[in-house]
Amino acid sequence: MKSHLLNFIFLLMSLLVSAQFEPNYEESRVPQFQVPDPLITFDGKKIQESETWMKQRRPELLRFFTQQVYGAVPGDLDNISFTVLEKSRNALDGKAIRKQVAIRLQRKKKELVVTLLLYLPKKQKRSPLFLGYNFYGNHTVGKDPAVLVPSCWSNNNEAMGVIQNRPTDASRGLRAHRWPVEQIIEAGFGLCTLYYNEVDPDKNDLSDGLHALFYDSGQDMPQDNQWGSLAAWAFGLGRAMDYLETDRGVDGSKVVVFGHSRLGKTALWAGATDPRFAGVISNNSGCGGAALSKRQFGETVGRINNSFPHWFCANFKQFNENEEALPVDQHQLLALIAPRPLYVASAQEDRWADPKGEFLSVYHASPVYGLFGKQGITQNTMPMANTPLQNTLAYHIRTGKHDVTDYDWEQYIKWAEKFIK
Repeated sequence: MKSHLLNFIFLLMSLLVSAQFEPNYEESRVPQFQVPDPLITFDGKKIQESETWMKQRRPELLRFFTQQVYGAVPGDLDNISFTVLEKSRNALDGKAIRKQVAIRLQRKKKELVVTLLLYLPKKQKRSPLFLGYNFYGNHTVGKDPAVLVPSCWSNNNEAMGVIQNRPTDASRGLRAHRWPVEQIIEAGFGLCTLYYNEVDPDKNDLSDGLHALFYDSGQDMPQDNQWGSLAAWAFGLGRAMDYLETDRGVDGSKVVVFGHSRLGKTALWAGATDPRFAGVISNNSGCGGAALSKRQFGETVGRINNSFPHWFCANFKQFNENEEALPVDQHQLLALIAPRPLYVASAQEDRWADPKGEFLSVYHASPVYGLFGKQGITQNTMPMANTPLQNTLAYHIRTGKHDVTDYDWEQYIKWAEKFIK
């Protein structure tokens, strides 16, 4: 009898735990919550002018997201230098210039080297450009045999040609469907990409990569308010921008930072913290990216911090299953990018990323864009699939799953031609 009772208790506890971590995909189960007004300061002052936003509201929001969500960069580099490793004027069947550039980051006698892959149209002297991380190495974005294979640590994935934690030539071109390089070049834009694991390996120890350059003697973890991997990756995008400003073939005033999924979160934080980026594209970025946290739909703050404890700063964990305590939400992250162009995109089947929460973030960030005379999204109902809303602040939801598709890039290029180029 006692044994049966213990088994029953164990089963009940298991069911309770499972229920706790079962993602919510029902609108009826979304808790009641209040969207924080981006135009009211923490002490209750109403912001009515763009100048006051820039001097008062934006700095306090940026401080909160820095100290409590993504984490602060704990110092400065001692030196940064660039070396062109390879260059060709006949890439992509003669349509493009290809460059591969080593960025050398140095601090306290430690060094990290990151490799950029850059394609530029041959038909123009200085090109606007899309900049973004890739997930498996620069050699995966196309079948170009000249692109170097990285040697840094990577998560094992035999299907993607990553064996014994190292990328191999077997993965060359396996992500080409996410990077329509020729269409980008034909539209008059350049493309620059880098491998995110070269900047900071995507694993929960924070002992190597960019973090290691900034540790004091005996330190092996950031302080609670210091950067997790997302902020480190954003920092890396800033260093790529440092190089792009020196390249005579690039119009450094027209660089759009792009990212998908976790790297979409990264692109948003890079755009919020570095005003040199002329525009930002967030593709399926979800929780901790464009989606409202307080909706608790799909992935939640607790789930993302438990699954990827190295992405955000340690302070963010105080909001695990406690989103109602957040005095901010992700629409205010989007608002930090104003008045620069911003495009957020969702996918119908990507419920984990909460497409409605991503749309509502864009809608609730729009009043800040209005302060600058820029048009955001004024309708509070989601558009139909594959019907983009393209203003300075833009949004679309497409059919399909969590991915980057030709349809997405067609919209991004069209939008960038109007608002960036």
